[in-house]
Amino acid sequence: MSQNSETPSSNLRVIAQNFRLAGWISFWIQLVLGVISGIIVLLFAIFSQRSGSPNNNPGTGFGVFLAICGLVVLGAGIYLAYRYTRIGKQLDSSNPTNRPRKLETLQVLRLGLWVNLAGILVTLLGAQAIVGTLVARSISPQAVTTQLFDPTRIISGLDMLVVQANTNTVSAHFSGLVASLFLLNRITK
Repeated sequence: MSQNSETPSSNLRVIAQNFRLAGWISFWIQLVLGVISGIIVLLFAIFSQRSGSPNNNPGTGFGVFLAICGLVVLGAGIYLAYRYTRIGKQLDSSNPTNRPRKLETLQVLRLGLWVNLAGILVTLLGAQAIVGTLVARSISPQAVTTQLFDPTRIISGLDMLVVQANTNTVSAHFSGLVASLFLLNRITK
């Protein structure tokens, strides 16, 4: 990455622009989807604590815990996407000592890959736990006869929103993964 000349080469400028563009796009996609998912999970946590709520079962609780873990990992992904923009700015610097070395840049990109893959895994496991709980609640033998009389057997819109929150989180991690792969491809050419 480092050049001995005062001005960066045209290839280095293109790489710097790619870092800034991919970093900002990934940053904003992850931030928006993460905030939406965080609000939904927070609302789910607040409203599921009411008495008589159908959401007080171990499967949903564990699924929501994993969803929260996925959001925490997404925070790291958002930071790394922002860091990509800073790397792009450093690469475009006229002072060669300010430019990061190729090895350092590759390490940051690899970290971004692993963070987003871990986030996808944790969030998918949470989604599986939540969906499994909802399916079990909907097809249980008592569900057919008690749904008319027992509101705890009904699958609410809030249940479906937490599934949507997990889908948003997976999508956010996916955008970070795509950005990291794109930049890794550009830098290793």
